[in-house]
Amino acid sequence: MVGATAAAALASAARAQDVERGRALFASYGCYQCHGYVGQGGAARRITGNAYPYEAFERLVRHPANEMPAYAPSVLSDETLREIYAYVMSIPRQPYPEEIIN
Repeated sequence: MVGATAAAALASAARAQDVERGRALFASYGCYQCHGYVGQGGAARRITGNAYPYEAFERLVRHPANEMPAYAPSVLSDETLREIYAYVMSIPRQPYPEEIIN
């Protein structure tokens, strides 16, 4: 079982690296300008708290239905998109203002 524990630790470390790279890429590709630094929304919709699969996320980024520019694989590689997805999915859901009780 030590091997399984070590493999799990390596997988967790790799995922943490993907999340950190994804956070940097989210900022460098300008995603934060519309979605906010933690995907909370602003000029564009909130993208956290949605448990949609990677395929749906990819479709939204590659072929958006709104004012968001389309990011072709030549601009945003599949690997880069997966790292951004890892970051977005790692962000805990934040409450909507109407959910906050004073």
